[in-house]
Amino acid sequence: MRLKTSLLKESKHKELVSCVGWTTADELYSCSEDHQILKWNLLTSETSLIVKLPEEIYPTDLHWFPKTVGVKKQAQAEIFVLTSTDGKFHLTSKMGRIEKSVEAHKGAVLAGRWNYDGTALITAGEDGQIKIWSKSGMLRSTLASQGSPVYSVAWGPDSDRILYTSGRQLIIKPLQPSAKIIQWKAHDGVILKVDWNSVNDLILSGGEDCKYKVWDSFGHLLHCSLSHDYPVTSLSWAPDGEVFAVGSFNTLRLCDKTGWSYALEKPNTGSVFSLAWSADGTQLAGACGNGHVIFAHVVEQHWEWKNFVITLTKRRTMQVRNVLNDAVDLLEFRDRVIKASLAHGHLVVATSLQCYVYNSRNWNTPLIFDLKEGTVSLILQAEKHFLLVDGAGLYTFSYEGRLISSPKFPGMRADILNAQSVSLSNDTIAIRDKSDEKVILLFDALTGKALGDGKPLTHKQEVLEIALDQCGPSTDRKIALIDKNRDLYLTTVRHLGREPKICKIGSMVHSMAWNDAANILCGIQDNQLTVWYYPSVVFTDKELLPKTLCIKDGSEFRRAPQVLNYIGTKVTLRQGDGSLVYSSVLPFPALLHEYSISARWEDALRLCCYAKDQSLWACLAGMAMANRELTTAEMAYAAIGELPRVQYINFLREQPSKESSLAHMLLFSGQVQEAEAAFLQAGLIYQAIQVNIDLYNWERALELAVKHKTHVDTVLAYREKFLQKFGRKETNKRFLQYSEGVEVDWEKIQAKIEMELSKERERAANTSVRSSVASRR
Repeated sequence: MRLKTSLLKESKHKELVSCVGWTTADELYSCSEDHQILKWNLLTSETSLIVKLPEEIYPTDLHWFPKTVGVKKQAQAEIFVLTSTDGKFHLTSKMGRIEKSVEAHKGAVLAGRWNYDGTALITAGEDGQIKIWSKSGMLRSTLASQGSPVYSVAWGPDSDRILYTSGRQLIIKPLQPSAKIIQWKAHDGVILKVDWNSVNDLILSGGEDCKYKVWDSFGHLLHCSLSHDYPVTSLSWAPDGEVFAVGSFNTLRLCDKTGWSYALEKPNTGSVFSLAWSADGTQLAGACGNGHVIFAHVVEQHWEWKNFVITLTKRRTMQVRNVLNDAVDLLEFRDRVIKASLAHGHLVVATSLQCYVYNSRNWNTPLIFDLKEGTVSLILQAEKHFLLVDGAGLYTFSYEGRLISSPKFPGMRADILNAQSVSLSNDTIAIRDKSDEKVILLFDALTGKALGDGKPLTHKQEVLEIALDQCGPSTDRKIALIDKNRDLYLTTVRHLGREPKICKIGSMVHSMAWNDAANILCGIQDNQLTVWYYPSVVFTDKELLPKTLCIKDGSEFRRAPQVLNYIGTKVTLRQGDGSLVYSSVLPFPALLHEYSISARWEDALRLCCYAKDQSLWACLAGMAMANRELTTAEMAYAAIGELPRVQYINFLREQPSKESSLAHMLLFSGQVQEAEAAFLQAGLIYQAIQVNIDLYNWERALELAVKHKTHVDTVLAYREKFLQKFGRKETNKRFLQYSEGVEVDWEKIQAKIEMELSKERERAANTSVRSSVASRR
């Protein structure tokens, strides 16, 4: 990825250009110290003078009123705020007429920014004051007052906090009066510019120490650049938060959100005082110290999938290269490309007006449909369909271009969704709720309606990243999530009326990805690559989980890499310096998943015998138990030396009826309540009571015995035995009450138990005879 820059031979402004701002994706306004406001049309390459400002106005900052917020269009969109050195800010129309000038600060007003929904304006001045104004220009409050000038200011993602500079310090101040202020020393020189992105919640700062830095919203340093030759005078996040631009003297740099640099340009611009991205994130404009306005387009982005490499060569042209036979195809588009995604055998390209869907088997005839709303900010793909996210909402389309669904929920802000907070599978869409980050909203991908009873999934910590698995039936869909403690959890998406069981499967996990063809998960865990061959084992036999892992040493990776994708047997990682590393995973676990889904247990056993890998045997044991395939499970457990489990499987086989065997399997997986319910449903009251006695759930055992008027003496007898063993006396009032009226006789109890079991065997035999007669008929 790099920037393709263009500068005119002659500068249009006579003095330095102080600020620039986009009205549409092809129209820019620039202000200069020659008092002129110029309009640049990129389609016709024309520049026209909008207005010559009065001699006393020297502009310092320009910011257009936000166009759209979520779904509703703004009526007042065609104005901008212009701050100037005479201590005023001016609300100016698109035609250049100053609608209102407001005395704001003593000395120059150095920055002016609208919040995201346009309900408030913040100004920062040379007098060290920060003030908040209504959109009509009425003073609401003075937020801060300090002894040094405030050079730059930015709104937090929810417009509830302000980030501003104070010499070498950065300060985050919430708008609530009592909330805690975060302040830290950020640079060794005066900080000149800050920006805060609403999608990834990261902060940028640059200053006179010639460095730029990336921080999280708590003030923790994520990246610090090397020292440049000159102070960093401007920086700006791209709207989607994936990249940012940095400007300095005769320098323009394009960087990834993690801080490493994609490209460095050395144009003849003087200092770049202000940078602005167009709303679609494809173009960048810079205000230059020598009177020029520099324009830059992002080109040479790469997408890879299996044997295809696709490159955006020009704004409207892509090159597809098949690395197997070096065949090259050129894809031409009518408008400029904004977003693209390549996965599952399809390339989806969103331009400014249309969406193109290509099949990797045929690059000549794309399917094309028009886009309603403006800019697409995210494309996610699953095997059967894909999801487009734009400023107005989320839309699921089939690869034939048919709109399938459009999920909606209260307080939806589609403009701040990214690949970490949305996930798509063939049947489910998961979205992390922005208003409460512990909540994950789940939707049916085919109808757009909330899943099940409409209750979202709630975790006990804030969730940072979510990912749905891609294979298997929809009833078995799982979601993996990383919370703010960097713990990795797994849970089922569809849980019929029950509380979802959220199981922890890893800690210190920084990023993750599911495999595209099997439910195998990989992640960066504490600087090493961990692959969970069969994460769902945590629901069947938790203690097998550590045995189903493949851990690759992290010595080959430098600084915390990110997982980009996991396709086939190849994991693609992006290192801290931007380089790509590939790591291969054995093909056997994916084969084992395939055999398990198609119930080819013989083949699965052969594969494990051939591979002689303990982790494969452990996976097979878990899969066989989940599918109640006891013979295979017994062999697999025996292979990894799990003798107590082998004995338990034999105990399951000896159960007098199918129902009790099923309930004991549920017990094996730790699902006590489900096992008890299964016994009660089958009318096996004694077995349900016995389960609770075995687990020392005395109260519950007595409750069941009393409710069903049977085996009260059994419960009391076992309780008495238990207390005698520990030399204790009975203190529980309920037990004391019943022991008075019930006589405990072990012989009678044993006879009763024997009778229960023989009854159960008889019932089971009768049922099997009936079913075989029915099948013969």
